[in-house]
Order: sequence, then structure tokens, then C-alpha cells
Amino acid sequence: MYLLFVYLIFINILALAVTVSDKHRAVKHKYRISEFTLLLISALGGSATMYLTMLIIRHKTRHLKFMLGIPLIFLIQLLILFLIWRLINV
Repeated sequence: MYLLFVYLIFINILALAVTVSDKHRAVKHKYRISEFTLLLISALGGSATMYLTMLIIRHKTRHLKFMLGIPLIFLIQLLILFLIWRLINV
């Protein structure tokens, strides 16, 4: 359980850093972080932090793929956690 907690902290800090970095690169017209990478980090557990960061810094908010996709990923993650919890507590 401790390792899961550490992992989730790490992946969410990574999601925050990558999102802010991509926004900074977009403003500076530099090499961007791929959409695949952003969505992968979200799917690996950083979805809530990435979504909130995108809203706060107004990054990718016009992209339906992100504004619907990341909350959908988050809901699927919550469903999986709920199902695992139900299996453990049967």
C-alpha cells in the first residue's frame, strides 16, 4: 500500500511538471511533448492532476480529446479502484 501511495505521488508530480512544461514550450514555440505522452501519463494515474493543471493554466482546453478524454480516463480509474476494493472486501 505504501508503494502505491509513493507511485501515485510521483506520477501526479510528473503529470503536473509535464503539463506545465508543454504549456511553456507552446508559448516559446519549442519542441512539444506529444499528445500520446500526455495521455499516457494521465492513464498511468496522473489524470486528476493533469486535468486540474490544464484548467488552471488554460492549456489544451480547446482540445476535445483532452477535455473529455482525461476525465473519462479518471472515471475508468475510479471504477477499477472500486471493483478492486469490492473484490478485496467480499
